[in-house]
Amino acid sequence: MNKTIQLQDLGNQDYKETWDYQEVLFKQILDIKIKNRREEAGLETPNHFLFVEHPHVFTLGKSGDFDNLLVSEKELAEKNATFYKINRGGDITYHGPGQIVGYPILDLENFFTDIHKYLRLLEEMVILTLAEYGLKAERSPGETGVWFDVGTPFARKICAMGVRASRWVTMHGFAFNVNADLGYFDLMIPCGIKDKSVTSLNVELGKATVNEAEVKEKLLKHFKTLFEASIIEKTEA
Repeated sequence: MNKTIQLQDLGNQDYKETWDYQEVLFKQILDIKIKNRREEAGLETPNHFLFVEHPHVFTLGKSGDFDNLLVSEKELAEKNATFYKINRGGDITYHGPGQIVGYPILDLENFFTDIHKYLRLLEEMVILTLAEYGLKAERSPGETGVWFDVGTPFARKICAMGVRASRWVTMHGFAFNVNADLGYFDLMIPCGIKDKSVTSLNVELGKATVNEAEVKEKLLKHFKTLFEASIIEKTEA
């Protein structure tokens, strides 16, 4: 089992360009797995972890409700935002500047074969990272992601998650609001959940901005521990 993960930070990159790149990496892993099963080739499958920040974009999961987007695509264009219906689970979400987006593209057979556990570990990675800033985050029963003040009128989400998996290979991932412009969340019903709001790390800390590179380091530290993985930086696509 290969528990080495190739890390790439793509910087600020268009959503569709990144989605296409995810699909390439995803297919490469699937092709190796298919070859192994047909030919007993015994080839090692790679694992990837992409960090990226997207320009303003709204994405709707395959089971999502288009009505949860509260403005027209014309109005989105006026706000320099785009829209895509995509092949992950979950409903509608937003990506934009000030948000750390992570796409682990893993062969879970290198780690464990349990999608529920995979999502819970991604949540735990964020919960542990927030704890380093003195913040107590938690899960909301039946609602994937990371939240504050669950069960109160002040419940708010700081990290959304949505994944796709095939033959135990994952893609898509998490979106962690660090210095996000929360006004864009008013243009939709986030994840189709009407009675809870959204927050960002800088808001919770009462700061103008939070060092995003530092947040990424903390996320990776906890990811490595939780997945018992090693991480190497890949400098070229």
